[in-house]
Amino acid sequence: MKKSVTLLLSLLFVSSAVLAGCGGSNSKDNNGEAAATKGANAGNATNAPATEEPASSEPFEMTIRHTQVGADKQKRLAILEDVVGKVQAEVPGLTFKLDGVDSDVNRKEKLRGEMAAGNPPEIFDLFGSPDSKIYAKEGKLLDLTPILEELGIKDKFSNLDPFTYEGKIYGLPIGGSGEGFFYNKEYYTSKGWKAPTTFAELEQQLADIKADGKVPLAGASKAGWVPLMLANHLWSRYAGPDVTAKFATGEAKWSDPNVVKGFAKYKEWEDKGYFKKGELGFEYAEYTTQFTSGEAILMYDGTWKSSVFKAGQSGEGLIGKVGFFNIPPVDGGVGDQTALMRDVNNGYGFSASAGEDERQLAAVKSFIKNMYNEEMQIRGLVEDGVLPAMKIDQAVLNKNITDDLMSEIVAVLNNSESSFPAFDSLVQADVTTEISNIQIQKLIGGQTTPEKMGEALQKVQEEANAAVE
Repeated sequence: MKKSVTLLLSLLFVSSAVLAGCGGSNSKDNNGEAAATKGANAGNATNAPATEEPASSEPFEMTIRHTQVGADKQKRLAILEDVVGKVQAEVPGLTFKLDGVDSDVNRKEKLRGEMAAGNPPEIFDLFGSPDSKIYAKEGKLLDLTPILEELGIKDKFSNLDPFTYEGKIYGLPIGGSGEGFFYNKEYYTSKGWKAPTTFAELEQQLADIKADGKVPLAGASKAGWVPLMLANHLWSRYAGPDVTAKFATGEAKWSDPNVVKGFAKYKEWEDKGYFKKGELGFEYAEYTTQFTSGEAILMYDGTWKSSVFKAGQSGEGLIGKVGFFNIPPVDGGVGDQTALMRDVNNGYGFSASAGEDERQLAAVKSFIKNMYNEEMQIRGLVEDGVLPAMKIDQAVLNKNITDDLMSEIVAVLNNSESSFPAFDSLVQADVTTEISNIQIQKLIGGQTTPEKMGEALQKVQEEANAAVE
C-alpha cells in the first residue's frame, strides 16, 4: 500500500503538535539526568519556598558548531540564528559562539579530532548512524532521553533510530530528505517531454540532450559524496534497496554482479559524456550553478536543494520551471524498484560535559525547546525545503506546502513504496573513506573498472568486518 502524505512525512521526520514550554531549572546528578523537576513535589512540601533564587547572570560562553555555510544555506542559518537569540534571552549570562564549518570537514576531520582529544563544542552538527553510536559508546555524548521526557517531546519525533544507542537518545535530527532528479521543465516542455517513467526513456532523454549540445547531468565530483548520491541509487536499483545494509554483515558483497552493474551504469554514463567534462575538479557549489544556469538539464540531488528555487536564492530564475522525479525501474533490478533514498542522519549532538554544568544544561534544554517545535519545523520546510523531523498535522502541512516544486516532491515521495538510507550510514568509516576518497574518483577518471572497484571495496569491507568480530 502506498503511504499517505502523513505517513510519508512521518518517515521523513515531521511534527504534529506545538511543543510544550520548557520547565524551570532542575537539580542534576553527575550524569546530567533530572534528579527532581521544579515544582514536582510542591503539593507535598508545605514549607516549600514560594520562589527560587534567580539563576546566576555571570557571563559564560558556549560554542555551536554548525554546517550552515555557503549561499544556499542562508535560510537554514537564519533559523539557527533566531533560535540562538531566543536561548540567549532565556538563559542569563549566556553568549553563543557560532562556528560554521563545511559538513565533510566537520564530520571527518574536526569533530573526529575533537572527540579523540575530549574537547568537542558544547553543541555540534552530528551525523547519526554510525557516528552518534560510536561517540555514545565512548561516553562523549549527552544522553538526551530525560530532557526529551521532561520537555514532553520524546514521542514527537518520527524516527530517532540513527541517534539511539542501547535505548538512549544521543542526538536529534534537523530534518529529513529524499533524493532524485531535478529537471528543467522549460527545456522538457520545448521537447514535448514529460518526466520519464521507464529507465529506457530516461536514457533516451540523456542521449537526446547530449545530441542537442546541452549537458545532460550536472557533475561535480571533487567531493566523493556528490557523485555517490546517484551511484548509491543505481547500485540499489540493480542489487536491491537493502543490499548496502548487508555489506557490514557479510550477507552481500560489493563485488556481487548486481552491485557491479550499478557501478557499470554510472561508468557508462561517464563514457558517453553525460556529465560535464572536468567534473573531478568541481566543488558542490558548481554542481548547482551548472543546473541553475541552464547548462545542465538534470541534476541528481537531495530534496533540500528545492530551497535554491525560491525568491532571493541562486536559482530564483527557475521558480516554477523545475520538476522532480525518482529514478525509474531498471530492467532485471532486484527488490522494490520504487524505493527512494531517504535520510535522517543530519542533526545536533551535545557534549557529555554539558550535562555536568547546571547552566550549560539549562542552555541545552532551551536550545532543544526552541529548535524542535512546530514553528521552526514548518519554517525549515517552507523556507529551506527541509522535510521536518517531527510529526506535523496533515492540515498544517497542506496549509504550508504552497509551492509547486515541493508539492511535486511530496507526490514523488508518496509514490515510493519503501526507502533505504545512504551507504555511509550503513558501512564502517574505512569503507566510506575508500569509496568516497578513492574508488569513485578512480572510476570517473578511468583509472579502474566497475569490477575492480567492487573487489577493492570488498577487501576493505572484509577487513572492517573482521575488526568488529
